[in-house]
Amino acid sequence: MVRSPRASADKIELIMTVFLTGATGFVGSAVLRKLLAAGHEVRVLARENGDRRNIEGVPCEVIEGDLGDANTYKAALKGCSGVFHVAADYRIWAPDAVAMNRINVDGTRDLLRLATECGVDRIVYTSSVATLGLNKDGTPSNENTRCSYADMIGVYKRSKFLAEAEVHRLVSEESIPAVIVNPSAPIGPRDIKPTPTGRIVVDTASGKMPAYVDTGLNFVHVEDVADGHLLAYEHGKIGERYILGGENFTLLQMLTEISEFVGRKPPSIKLPQNLLLPIAYLVESLSRLTGSWEPFVTVDGVKMSKKLMYFSSDKAKEALGYKTRPVKTAVADAVEWYRSNGYLKP
Repeated sequence: MVRSPRASADKIELIMTVFLTGATGFVGSAVLRKLLAAGHEVRVLARENGDRRNIEGVPCEVIEGDLGDANTYKAALKGCSGVFHVAADYRIWAPDAVAMNRINVDGTRDLLRLATECGVDRIVYTSSVATLGLNKDGTPSNENTRCSYADMIGVYKRSKFLAEAEVHRLVSEESIPAVIVNPSAPIGPRDIKPTPTGRIVVDTASGKMPAYVDTGLNFVHVEDVADGHLLAYEHGKIGERYILGGENFTLLQMLTEISEFVGRKPPSIKLPQNLLLPIAYLVESLSRLTGSWEPFVTVDGVKMSKKLMYFSSDKAKEALGYKTRPVKTAVADAVEWYRSNGYLKP
């Protein structure tokens, strides 16, 4: 393992060589920049033909490989002190559960085992609040809110639930040194896809969100999530999980925040979920028949919207020193990035 001391104003810090997955994506690119800013050397895993805009010009070592084939990145783990496993197949609409599980479950297990075999000191695994239980009364859930596989809606949530369960098993049965973080709904710069949360920002800022459903989410600045990853590596307890969230907003509150920032009127039409369900079934059926486009509304998405997905980050704040900035700041940073990168008209 390569570690060298670095003098700081108040302490001696350690420079590590880190292996990072997901750096070409939204959260992973933020984690990459935080690691580099802290002085660490980073090796990032990237698919051969993947979109690399988020790592262009960034001083990191790119390892071409795939989570589905451990042989493609095995050599790169040697000499690494830490692993940040941020990558995942993140799609609300995914007709092929087998393909998603191969990356999110099998790929996670293979990477964590191999990293431990190569002598990695600690692993931060990026899970999701999607794996956590929800309180029926709408109050914020925490890391101990009970849930089961049967509570998971959709192939993505089920795959992440299984993946996190596998990480817990690896920790307890195979002594894998992993800490788990559960980000909520991040927004901010470099959401190039954009993610479903980022799509909310883009569509609302563009005036393409005329209506809303009565639901609620926990929104957080992506850079706060990235900070939380480093804090989990430094201070997290092996086998524990930590929610990295921000503020709990109803969807209407969030749409209003975005609309006001860009000088638009927020949507005023509330759509009942039961009205959307038959439309979602129809759209999904058409999408499966054609196989050429992703449905704009999904059955799983409508079902999830019937619940208030509120969470508390108190554990991360108390145990890790995790801090968050206002959602208003996250909205401003996201909109400005989308504008400057051509997603929004000036």
